[in-house]
Amino acid sequence: MTVRPIRPGDVPAVVALVRELADYEKALHEVQLTEDQLTERLFGGSPALFGHVAVADDEVVGMALWFLNFSTWRGTHGIYLEDLYVQPQHRGTGLGKELLRTLAEVCVERGYARLEWSVLDWNTPSIEFYRAAGAVPMDEWTVFRLTDDALATFAARGA
Repeated sequence: MTVRPIRPGDVPAVVALVRELADYEKALHEVQLTEDQLTERLFGGSPALFGHVAVADDEVVGMALWFLNFSTWRGTHGIYLEDLYVQPQHRGTGLGKELLRTLAEVCVERGYARLEWSVLDWNTPSIEFYRAAGAVPMDEWTVFRLTDDALATFAARGA
């Protein structure tokens, strides 16, 4: 078992893992990601998305997709972990921990100030996993999001 940066040939497996994660989170109907989109975002001219995969027996069985954010208070970048997923049959093997630890290592090596992510309130196994890693919830913060019609409507309002 190993964790390594994602390669172009991993894209089909990673898209399948994204779909598995969405199904687990009861949101499969929301997934629009295609292999072409993921390939372009990871390996195109100006990649802004990065990833690592967990491999067992030459098969991609887990993934972490992430991008850079920036802390104005710290004056440096950090990593925002968009998705972390390991297939159920490979959980408990240390692959999830190694994916998360690898991102922490990237932060330390590059001088990034933080590694952060969101987790669904009902996802107790993940919350316990993250707490065991030393992560703390940001209870005083609420995530806001504009998407779809609300995003377009707000953008069209003009000054």
